[in-house]
Amino acid sequence: MTDARFVVDGSTAVLEISGTGPRPASVTLIGRRARVSARLHGRGRTWRAEVPLRAARWGGPELPLPTGEYRLSIDVGEATDAVVPRAPIPLTVLPGLRAAWTGSTLRVGPPVDPSSDSGEAQTALEKRYAAHREPLENAVFFESFYGRNASCNPLAIDRELARVAPAVTRYWSVVDLSVQVPPGAVALVEGSPEWWRARSAARLLVVNDWLRRRFVRRRGQTVLQTWHGTPLKRLALHRPGFDPRRAVAVVREALRWDVLLAQSPYAARVLTKAYAFLRRPVWIEGYPRNDVLHTDDGARTRRALGIGDEERVLLYAPTWRDDRDAIVDFVDPTTLAQATDSVVLVRGHSRTLLPGEDARGPRVIDVTGYPDTARLLAVADALITDYSSVMFDFSITGKPMYFLVPDLEHYRGAMRGFYFDLLDAAPGPVVRTQDDLSRAIEEIDPSIFRERYERWQRIFNARDDGHAAERVVARILDQGFVER
Repeated sequence: MTDARFVVDGSTAVLEISGTGPRPASVTLIGRRARVSARLHGRGRTWRAEVPLRAARWGGPELPLPTGEYRLSIDVGEATDAVVPRAPIPLTVLPGLRAAWTGSTLRVGPPVDPSSDSGEAQTALEKRYAAHREPLENAVFFESFYGRNASCNPLAIDRELARVAPAVTRYWSVVDLSVQVPPGAVALVEGSPEWWRARSAARLLVVNDWLRRRFVRRRGQTVLQTWHGTPLKRLALHRPGFDPRRAVAVVREALRWDVLLAQSPYAARVLTKAYAFLRRPVWIEGYPRNDVLHTDDGARTRRALGIGDEERVLLYAPTWRDDRDAIVDFVDPTTLAQATDSVVLVRGHSRTLLPGEDARGPRVIDVTGYPDTARLLAVADALITDYSSVMFDFSITGKPMYFLVPDLEHYRGAMRGFYFDLLDAAPGPVVRTQDDLSRAIEEIDPSIFRERYERWQRIFNARDDGHAAERVVARILDQGFVER
C-alpha cells in the first residue's frame, strides 16, 4: 500500500510518499516547466520518498514550484509495492504555495488564502482598492508580462533605481512565488490583499503590458508604460479588421498610461498611433533591458546553462501566434543542433510559458522559463527568429540573425500584417524551411548583410548605448514620481 501526504519541513513544503517493501529506484514529480526528484529513505520493510515542492533552475535559488499540474513518476526498480497513491489530499495552503493531490495529479497554485481567493472576496478587495484609502507610499509597483517573471525594462529600471535611490520601496507583482524578484524587492502574489494594497499605495507603477483587473487612477500616482518591444507586426488599432470592442479596449487602456517609453523614434511613431497615445509624454531613450548587451560577455549565463566556452550557441526565439497557445513547431531543435554542431536554446514567447512545455533533446535547452531574455541574447552567437521584436534587441550585438518564416504570407496577410517589408529590410537571410536555415547558417557569409545591418542599427538602435536605464531613472526622479 502506498500513501501520500503533505509535510512542512521548516520553511519547505514536501509531498511525502510512503510504502511497504523495498524502496523504488526513483520518484520524480514532473511538470511542464519544472521537475523535482525525491529524497529516498528506507531499506527493507518500508520506504519513504520526500519530494520538495521547490525547485532551483539556471543556478538560481530554490523557489516554490510554478503553478500547474504535475504527475508523479515512480521507477519501481526492485520494489514490490510501489504505485502512485490514489487517495486524494484536499487543497492545502503550504509555505509558498497551495497544493492538492487528486489521486493521479498534483495541482499547484499560488499561496493566496482561499478566503481571499473567492469571487466574492476579490470583489470586496477590488472595491476597497478603488476607494484608495491607503496613503500614498514612496514606492514603485513593478509588473512584467502579467507577473509571469521579473524581467524586461521593468527589471532594468528596478536595478538602476535600487542603485541610485535605495530608500524607494520596490514591489513586484507575480503570479506565484516561483517568480524570482530582484534582491531587496518585495514579491506580491496577484490577487492577494497585499497586492491590492500596494497597487493602490505605490506612487509609481512601471509595467510593460496592459494593466489587468480593475485599475482606478488616483491623484499623485503615475503609470510608466515601458512596452516590451519595437513592433514589426501590427498592434492594437492597426491590427487587420476593425473590431469596435477591441478599439474601445485599446483606447481605454492607453488612457491609463501617463508616460510611454520607446526604444527609437520609429517605435515611438508606431506605438503612439497604435494606442492613440496622443499629447502625452513619450520618452525615446533606448531600452533599459538592453543595457547589459554592452557589458555582458555571456560567460556567467553559459555556466548557469551548462554550456561550454567553445560551443556555438543558436537562440531560437519565435513570436507567439494568435491561433495557437504553444510555441510554433517550425524547428526540430535536436536536428538543428546536430546539423549545425551547436547548442540550441529554445525561447518561447511569454504567452507560451504557461500552456507550453519544455523542449528536450541532445544539446537542446529550453529557456522559455529563463527570467531575463537579454542575458540569453548575450550568450547567443546567432539569433533565429521570425517576427519577434527580439530582432530589434539582438541587433545591438551585431551578431548574425536568421529569419525562419514558413508562414510569412499568412502571418503578414491574414493574421497580423507588418509595418514594413521584412524581406527588403532583414539584416540576415530569410528562409522558409529548417533545411534552408541549416544551410544558411553553415554556408552564407554574414558580412554580405553588413550594409543592411548598419542601416538597421541606425534606425532601430541609435539610443541603445548602454545607458538607457540611467536616463529613464533620472527622469523618474527629476519629475518627482518617487523621491530618493
